[in-house]
Amino acid sequence: MKRMAVIAVLVLSGAWIRGFGADEPVAAAQAAAQTWLALIDSGKYAQSWSTAARHFRDSIPQAQWESQVAAVRGPFGALKSRSVASARFMRSLPGAPDGEYVVIQFKTSFEHKAEATETVTPMKDADGQWRVSGYYIR
Repeated sequence: MKRMAVIAVLVLSGAWIRGFGADEPVAAAQAAAQTWLALIDSGKYAQSWSTAARHFRDSIPQAQWESQVAAVRGPFGALKSRSVASARFMRSLPGAPDGEYVVIQFKTSFEHKAEATETVTPMKDADGQWRVSGYYIR
């Protein structure tokens, strides 16, 4: 009986430790997303493209990205607030190669748009760094 209790405690503590480890990619991806969004917020669209994931840069030419993000994000004005609404780790996304992704939704308020949802998808790039591979705002 005592042996079964010890095994149960070890199994439960192992699950508890693994649970913390599962949060690490999400936290790292969120930090990368926040850093990248700060570039967008400050109008540094060229730098947002150059610091994005390889998959992102291969998907859209820099000049096209700059004009599209300026046209969509620019009219909203200055950032007022942003908070994480959800963050989900995934290994597969439609239209993207399998890998490690975190799909993060932010509830955001801008100077000229009181309520917006930003979806930012960082991925673990080939060098092991988390970089943004997708951005969508509505």
